[in-house]
Amino acid sequence: MPAIKTILKDVVELTARNKLGWLFYRGCGRLADYFGRIYGHAQFVRQVRNQDEKLMRIVRELFPTLTVANGPFKGMRYPAAESYGSMILPKLLGSYESELHRALEELFANRYSAILDIGCAEGYYAVGLGLRFARAHIYAFDTSPKARQMCAEMATLNGLGSRIHIGSFCDAEILKSIPLGDKALIISDCEGYENVLFSREIAGFLANHDLIVEAHDFIDIDISPNLRRIFSETHDVGQISSTDDIEKAQTYRFAELDRYTTSERFTILGERRPATMKWLILTSRKASALTVAESQ
Repeated sequence: MPAIKTILKDVVELTARNKLGWLFYRGCGRLADYFGRIYGHAQFVRQVRNQDEKLMRIVRELFPTLTVANGPFKGMRYPAAESYGSMILPKLLGSYESELHRALEELFANRYSAILDIGCAEGYYAVGLGLRFARAHIYAFDTSPKARQMCAEMATLNGLGSRIHIGSFCDAEILKSIPLGDKALIISDCEGYENVLFSREIAGFLANHDLIVEAHDFIDIDISPNLRRIFSETHDVGQISSTDDIEKAQTYRFAELDRYTTSERFTILGERRPATMKWLILTSRKASALTVAESQ
């Protein structure tokens, strides 16, 4: 064995002095990297597929009627065991974006004339808030035809068909055309477009209204600082950060999950976020001042 190693070292030393030898080694390295990438991708796809199959089994075990079990939208029904762009299990369990639950409960005390959901996906917030605000008109936008179809189906299933208006793209002009009424709640989850949509002009236009904006700083690190500056003149600005999936698995308590291990809870509760997210809670100063004046 030592003799073989010595021979191989001598061969490498001789070929390394030759340009053709370097080309050969470089080619071997690139080929190895290529096959490594293929193997890594195949392994990732297989793991995700296996995990998704496991999640669907858990959905059937825990939520056979596809009804949200906990949280602010408890009782809301899903037409199918799927959501758009996010995980279905946390939504059915009621743990989805539970970081926002306290802020939502405070906002539920208001009488909103309209709910605007920009980036509505399958309608978790559009339909959920429509159920909580029975007199509000609901305006939901998503650029995906599939998401809009799912939202319409969920709205009909939950009795909101006549109150919801579903559109594709919401830019500044469309936003200004929506009849928001005296006081509306705007939910935004539009994958970075919030940095384009919410200008200082739009902030002024929305001075009477409240907003929850998910800031996708992993797309542009300046989004949340920029939005804080823009809205600081008209709104009180609060910020909530997302909880890591590991922390959720170790600390969240739901009776439905008592039978599962911590590792299984990690899979069930996981929202697969690419980074720590921030939500900006923007409450109208003007509206708050009017409420105080009316109570005196």
